[in-house]
Amino acid sequence: MNNTAESISTQAQVISKEDLLKHWQGHRSLTRKVIEAFPEKDFFEFSIGGMRPFSALTSEFLAMGAPAMKGIIERQEEAYQENSDVLTTKAQYLEKWDEATAEINKYWEQLKLEDFDTVFNLFGAYQFPVIQNILYLIDNEIHHRGQGYVYLRALGIEPPYFWER
Repeated sequence: MNNTAESISTQAQVISKEDLLKHWQGHRSLTRKVIEAFPEKDFFEFSIGGMRPFSALTSEFLAMGAPAMKGIIERQEEAYQENSDVLTTKAQYLEKWDEATAEINKYWEQLKLEDFDTVFNLFGAYQFPVIQNILYLIDNEIHHRGQGYVYLRALGIEPPYFWER
């Protein structure tokens, strides 16, 4: 392969595969702290301006991260589906969160550097290179975690520092 035909991820690397996972898992760790900060009742019921409660946002995260990595590795373009498990306590969400973290790590180990440039139709809806799909997963979590910060502040609860990842 000549230099002009090389993919971006193999030609020049700004962040290593390992550091990208560490970055993502740092955000997941922070989101876990936000989940923990919510009073049980408010985790399921509190919202502002018609936004979803943080439990619903957490269900979205659970339906995206690990299933996305599995789809990318197994090249399965399955439609997005909210978690079918009925979770009724924060403890159940935290348990699922930890399971998803381990699953993301498992599939990440199987991800090859050249996979980052491969176009993949994530959830049959996001036809982009794998790297863009992964960045979307991280960005989506950050965006919705911001809602959780607003909720916590409205409840009079100091959220975790955003840099404590």
